[in-house]
Amino acid sequence: MSGRSLRYFFPALCFTLPTLTFAQSAGGAAVQAPATQAQIAALQQSIQSAQMSADNAWMLVSAALVLLMTGPGLALFYGGLVRKKNILGTMMQSFAMMGLVTILWAIVGYSLAFGHGNFFIGGFEHVFLRGVGLAPNPDYAPTIPEQTYMVYQLMFAIITPALITGAFAERMKFSAMAVFLSLWSLIVYSPMAHMVWGVGGLLNASGGHIPSLDFAGGTVVHVTSGVSALVTALYLGKRHGYPHTAMPPHSMVLSFIGACLLWVGWFGFNAGSALNAGPLATSAFINTHFAAAAAALGWTIFEWKHNGKPTALGAISGAVAGLVAITPASGFVQPFSALLIGLIAGFFCSLMVFKVKAAFGYDDSLDAFGVHGAGGTLGALLTGLFATKAINAAFGKDVATGAMDGHWGQILNQAAGVAIAWTISIVGTLVLLFVVDKVMGLRVSHEEEMAGLDLSQHGEEGYDLNG
Repeated sequence: MSGRSLRYFFPALCFTLPTLTFAQSAGGAAVQAPATQAQIAALQQSIQSAQMSADNAWMLVSAALVLLMTGPGLALFYGGLVRKKNILGTMMQSFAMMGLVTILWAIVGYSLAFGHGNFFIGGFEHVFLRGVGLAPNPDYAPTIPEQTYMVYQLMFAIITPALITGAFAERMKFSAMAVFLSLWSLIVYSPMAHMVWGVGGLLNASGGHIPSLDFAGGTVVHVTSGVSALVTALYLGKRHGYPHTAMPPHSMVLSFIGACLLWVGWFGFNAGSALNAGPLATSAFINTHFAAAAAALGWTIFEWKHNGKPTALGAISGAVAGLVAITPASGFVQPFSALLIGLIAGFFCSLMVFKVKAAFGYDDSLDAFGVHGAGGTLGALLTGLFATKAINAAFGKDVATGAMDGHWGQILNQAAGVAIAWTISIVGTLVLLFVVDKVMGLRVSHEEEMAGLDLSQHGEEGYDLNG
């Protein structure tokens, strides 16, 4: 292969090596002169630039993958599960978060989550992205531009409130949804993100008062969204006709495609949380895939025994449950631990959907709590059990990470993190629901619900059956 071809396929490796000088020895042989300090520094700078380019490329791809999870992934997954008169209204809720949360994140959300503040929330140093430039922020990711880190974290902030929409599907005003979830992203999500991942955060694994392990968002994303989803479903009440009127998914094909896109996007969600293109990203990637596969199997087995047939809906719901449960553990556990976490999640989340939901009778329309709230809680606790320093020495090279290393107290730290996430989610969501309800009303009228969100909220239909 020619030198030009090598430069085409391996540009990151083609840095300029320092020029070496040669002198004649007494015997006439050429002897390499020692490299100067300037030459060594140039070589080190070239290597660092190559690493930054590789890490930055992976993180930009990961950010795109996480955005793929919201639209089209979640939009299709949720959209197919509702009745056809609500498909556009449901998909619009996910799409709205892509726009609204982006604007809020740029104005103040990123600063509240990752600025320097107190143990609970960040400050205002990065309002309007002030000081967030193309140089790395060593507090978070020393090998990528801070803007890359910022936009990667933005994708998490987008999908988290979008997950809540599954619980109140088919019955909330679009305007109320937009206000409620926008405020939720600032009042619930940003503080939780700061406590777990922000410098000085209460639950930060590196120096927090209660070091809680959450590699990619088990508590920050899934517990907060899932618990808030349950609170919202209870506050709004049931859909008209539920549970006596059958409300089956109108298009399992759309949901199936959406679930597969979620599975693919989740590699950016979990493996991207390594914040570089190194071995830890590989570990998180493999664990993510293994857990999803095992959970799909676990849910399918439970449903097969419970209902007599394995369904496509059960299989894809199980896969998502496994992805949720492995999220906090993805960068801390061995592959076979990931398989076990996924299998447990498949059984546990299916139990929550088939048994617990039926026993209490709440209308969590698309099982946001049964999958994300329950799966996120389970995954956070199992992280404390299976985490090992052989994968990630989060507390130091010779310090035990989780119970697998003999640090059983980490399970208590995980439980504390879960309890705090539950508390913030319940209190914050209830307050926001009450305020928005009093100011503008949350729920559509009976007539609007019967007509469907597509027509009543947007004046259009997802399908032209007469065309």
